[in-house]
Amino acid sequence: MASGSTTRKRSTARSGGSKGPARKPRTPAKPRSTAARKPAPRRPAPRKKSSGAFAKGVRGTWNLLAKGLGTLARTVGRGRELEPEHRRDGLALGLIALALVIAFGVWWRAAGPIGGWVEVGARSLLGAGAVTLPLVLTVAAVALMRSEPVPEARPRMVIGTILVILSVLGLLHIFTALPETNDGRMYAGGVIGAFSGGLLTMGVTTWVAVPLLVLVLLFGTLVFTGTPVREIPHRLRNWGLDPEEIEEAEAERRAIHDERDAVTEADPKSVRLRKPSRRRQASGDQDGEQLDIEAALAEAPTPLRAPKPPAKPVEEKKPKKAEAPLAVTRTVEGDYKLPPPDLLKLGDAPKSRSKANDAMIEAITGVLEQFNVDAQVTGFTRGPTVTRYEVELGPGVKVEKITALTKNIAYAVATDNVRLLAPIPGKSAVGIEVPNSDREMVRLGDVLRAPSTVKDNHPMVIGLGKDIEGHFVTANLTKMPHLLVAGSTGSGKSSFVNSMLVSLLARATPDECRMILIDPKMVELTPYEGIPHLITPIITQPKKAAAALAWLVEEMEQRYQDMQVNKVRHIDDYNKKVRSGEITAPPGSERVYAPYPYIMAIVDELADLMMTAPRDVEDAIVRITQKARAAGIHLVLATQRPSVDVVTGLIKTNVPSRLAFATSSLTDSRVILDQPGAEKLIGMGDALYLPMGAGKPVRIQGAFVGDEEIASVVNFAKEQAQPDYQDGVTAAKAGEKKEIDSDIGDDLDVLLQAAELIVTSQFGSTSMLQRKLRVGFAKAGRLMDLLESRGVVGPSEGSKARDVLIKPEELESVLFMIRGGGDANGGDVSDD
Repeated sequence: MASGSTTRKRSTARSGGSKGPARKPRTPAKPRSTAARKPAPRRPAPRKKSSGAFAKGVRGTWNLLAKGLGTLARTVGRGRELEPEHRRDGLALGLIALALVIAFGVWWRAAGPIGGWVEVGARSLLGAGAVTLPLVLTVAAVALMRSEPVPEARPRMVIGTILVILSVLGLLHIFTALPETNDGRMYAGGVIGAFSGGLLTMGVTTWVAVPLLVLVLLFGTLVFTGTPVREIPHRLRNWGLDPEEIEEAEAERRAIHDERDAVTEADPKSVRLRKPSRRRQASGDQDGEQLDIEAALAEAPTPLRAPKPPAKPVEEKKPKKAEAPLAVTRTVEGDYKLPPPDLLKLGDAPKSRSKANDAMIEAITGVLEQFNVDAQVTGFTRGPTVTRYEVELGPGVKVEKITALTKNIAYAVATDNVRLLAPIPGKSAVGIEVPNSDREMVRLGDVLRAPSTVKDNHPMVIGLGKDIEGHFVTANLTKMPHLLVAGSTGSGKSSFVNSMLVSLLARATPDECRMILIDPKMVELTPYEGIPHLITPIITQPKKAAAALAWLVEEMEQRYQDMQVNKVRHIDDYNKKVRSGEITAPPGSERVYAPYPYIMAIVDELADLMMTAPRDVEDAIVRITQKARAAGIHLVLATQRPSVDVVTGLIKTNVPSRLAFATSSLTDSRVILDQPGAEKLIGMGDALYLPMGAGKPVRIQGAFVGDEEIASVVNFAKEQAQPDYQDGVTAAKAGEKKEIDSDIGDDLDVLLQAAELIVTSQFGSTSMLQRKLRVGFAKAGRLMDLLESRGVVGPSEGSKARDVLIKPEELESVLFMIRGGGDANGGDVSDD
């Protein structure tokens, strides 16, 4: 009931509200509208038709004039939207027009009343200097139309102009006997001259004022032209020369200066941009001014350092210094000649700075300011592939604040390949490496002709490339002494192998270096077929590659025996004694002692060998890498699949030097370098080089050598000598194994691993073989049966583990027996 009554009340209220109040506003609305409309007929009543037409005309004219002026004002206001070239041309034409008016008014007084006013104003302000004002304005107009805008030079030119005007007009005022009337000043120095010269004369005598004004004139001229005092003789010598000739002469002068000072790279301080911290800026204005002056002086020669490598012709003018070590000093023995350096092309001139670097600095600074990090970009070092920007932190700022912004910095610079170094080795700064938008190619010819490379006469020096600071990077293979190279497809791994081989062909004779090239891909090393440095033809079959590695082990043992007999510790000492005649064959011996050459074995794809014969390949590689350094035998292992089953722990332990190109994952980078970083590389030769004993890798751009250059060097080497192949390098005794161990079949490697596993653990379990060797139950049972037939384990006892019948001391003899008793490795093992 209550709800019903409430509903009725609401409906009544709504109905009442809709009827009563709705009508009340309408009734008073009529008198309001009438009251508003009543005066309307009264206004035009007293007006006449003629006056109404005149008023309409005036009003229309006024509206048109207002619209026109507004449109004109808006058009003038939008003048800034014009192109800068049009604005400069408009300003120049305006100056020419003003110069014409002033010239006709001042020179001939033929410009009418406006010209008279202009003449009076110019002469009152400038005095006799008004005569030269049209010429000055015309020169300024021509300069505006012909030159490019230089915003940073405007303050300097304005200050220089003001100083010149004050000094010249002051001197005119003094030399015209210091007139005091306005008419006299109009033909002297004007108001400006009276201000500068008159006040100065009142303060000091004329004898002091004139020299002071002359000094101000000279200083203003130097400021206007941007010429320091120390550069005056140089500018006078270049007076009247073309800009291109001046630039070439300046580049040559700086190249000679750099050679004399032995400075081959730009000092990072030369690109210092600002102070390291905003907090330190408040310490004093004088420090800020000194830093600004240092930055200006450091940036001034920067455009001249960019064409520095065009000073390559300067190096070509001194061929004796560059070519003598390569073509003369090491060809004293025999008729073999090394390839001339001109077979390798030179690269383009490197850049020291570009607009992209300035944009990156602003982007990084913006990120730091957005996240309120007290840090500043204090400098950068531009490399061929990436530029490293140095960021110095303020007091109390953690390095983690910078490293946490890696993704934000990558977003700001529009790239995902940003790498941070915290800190830069040897500096109190964090390095941010950003790829260059304009990459530079590093040629192998530049690396091999670098002064540091030429000074090193060792035949095993190879060219790696150029680091981020612009230094050419080389490496001595005998000091590595073994190298592991890895990278994904297209990262530059094959280019490095080519650069290494061409470097050896360009610096070493066949008597100094011999090679074994293993190319399971069959196409990568084909251009080097037939070079005189080869011990055997290029090996493409994995089984023959394993046999060649076993031959290297035998060669290593033979060299160590000779070194032991003659009481030397290194192959270089042995060769010196052989050349000097200290080591000779005993009486009655037919052996002829000769110096041992270095042997370089290059495996272009390690994964193929590890899939075919992992046991034999790993054993041979481990033995060579452990002992072959003093014997002059060195390995270079390259792979594009750096997984743990290819690059095993034993191989990594004994190969100390690493070269990582771009990898596809963080895991691959850790396999190669034992640390992240390679996954951030950008490919195309970008690499991280970790030499033996180094804590952190060095980022380099690998040297590139073209197919034409490879063919030229290889053909030159082939013309000098024919290859002298040795017999038995790839002749492994695999046939005997198959005849003696026919029941084993293709499971020899797995069987050897099973025998070693069971004997060393003294636990004969089939399930253990399944887990450790990753084989199925059937194959594990077959392996156990083979071991039982050879007396390694006892018979099966159900679910219990089999008894192991061989002691760990007898393992070597058992393995020798399983191999068939005629394996070369068995002999090598007995030698130990």
